[in-house]
Amino acid sequence: MTDTYVICARKRNGDVFTSEPGPVRFLKVPSTVKTFYDSSHVVANPKIWAGEVQALADGDENPNSIAPTGDVLVFIHGYNNSMEDILGRTRQLSKDLRAEGWRGQVVAFDWPSANQTLNYLEDRWDGSQVAISLVSKAIRLLSEGQKADCRTNVHLLAHSAGAYVAMEAFLQAEKDGPLRNTPWRIGQVAFISGDVSMNSLSVKSDWSGPMFARIMRLTNYYNPFDAALAVSTAKRLGVSPRAGRRGLPEDAPDKAVAVNCGPYFKGLQPDASFAHVSWTHSWYIGNRVFARDLAMTLEGAIDRDFIPTRERIGGELCLADHPRPVFQSQWDIKSTAQMTERHIR
Repeated sequence: MTDTYVICARKRNGDVFTSEPGPVRFLKVPSTVKTFYDSSHVVANPKIWAGEVQALADGDENPNSIAPTGDVLVFIHGYNNSMEDILGRTRQLSKDLRAEGWRGQVVAFDWPSANQTLNYLEDRWDGSQVAISLVSKAIRLLSEGQKADCRTNVHLLAHSAGAYVAMEAFLQAEKDGPLRNTPWRIGQVAFISGDVSMNSLSVKSDWSGPMFARIMRLTNYYNPFDAALAVSTAKRLGVSPRAGRRGLPEDAPDKAVAVNCGPYFKGLQPDASFAHVSWTHSWYIGNRVFARDLAMTLEGAIDRDFIPTRERIGGELCLADHPRPVFQSQWDIKSTAQMTERHIR
């Protein structure tokens, strides 16, 4: 197992990171570290950190990806995640994606979510503060790299309240003059158990507009059996159904696609290792069928309506356990992407 790269937005107290928001730091955590990271893992120069991540991504190009070089996936967790959870889930996600043929580099964005559900509304406020940090450091670093002719594809995967952090970050970036006037972009964005309202993903939403303007595609994976999001909806007196439980609104932008995971999920046996978190809310990471679908989504080579791990049921795209196309490795996707890139530059 290789090092785990983390963008950390926790406040530091001496050598220890706390549960309060703080300045963004860039970490490189050895595979031997299992429970928590500390100041000894900070890479002092963010550009060196970014260069290492880019080199790892570009040095192991995925032949099935339309990215001309490599891919980086930034994983933004939700509430109730300890540092041990973040390390474990980031590493599991990377392992599953690689097993399903995706060869990119997974990076964790760690924001300080509380460890009790009762602190959930406080987490929301923290999420807004953290989004500003995500803009001021991480997105700015990405923007500088793309100005320097970096062709590595960068994607986002946001779980639960991480979807809130991601959308708020795009909004804050649009308020930042230099960033607003720079043509930076994100490739694929995926929400799992997204704890944002369905209506916030409408084409009329001022909140999601900045996100859709900067990305290639949003894939909203949702599970109608998500008990944690049922609680989230109840807190709002049922007036704001959550995108991670109900899907997209009818007037979602063309860049958005919803994948209903309910028909697949209801046949899954709960995993005992999820005892300290909601199985219905957090099952995606560690599930190989989801990882296969996400891998093909990130690669971008197959139309969203025809990704093999999806079936049409009652007019909806639904997650299904099917393999990749048998001869996909012989389609010369990468060489086609590189040749096309040379023609349009």
